Amino acid sequence: MDVAGGHGLLAHAMLLLDDSSADAIVVDTSLPPSSARLHAILAETWPRLSGRITFMSARVEEVDLRSSDIVVSVHACGGLSDVVLDRASSARARVAVLPCCHDLDVNDDGGLAGWIDRPLAVDVVRALRLKQRGYRTWTQSISDDITPKNRLLIGEPRDL
Repeated sequence: MDVAGGHGLLAHAMLLLDDSSADAIVVDTSLPPSSARLHAILAETWPRLSGRITFMSARVEEVDLRSSDIVVSVHACGGLSDVVLDRASSARARVAVLPCCHDLDVNDDGGLAGWIDRPLAVDVVRALRLKQRGYRTWTQSISDDITPKNRLLIGEPRDL
């Protein structure tokens, strides 16, 4: 499930890179009008994508998640990163987020802002909260050349 996925590029890439998933769902509150056309072009180039991507105009809170799901979100703005992590961990699903646009009036910095910058403190708290929920976590950075919002948080339930 590609949350706040827009055109669904991440969902498409994941199916291309790992063909073990039967399908992918792109969830966004407002899907771009060109998402269907882009999917058609990608499916033309990679026919195995045809019929495997579903686009849903909805909030992530409205979508049923299962423990077998992989929930991903690139640039999950502000509190959306927390919602994605909460929803995925409640379902015991694997999860990966690339947080951005931290809302420092709302996001929890765990009182760490005296030592480290506040957006980093928020993401540290997110990683620790996921660990407390019984997840193995991995923290990585992607190249600044790709995006300055480059902290990647990955989690998998320990009981998998």
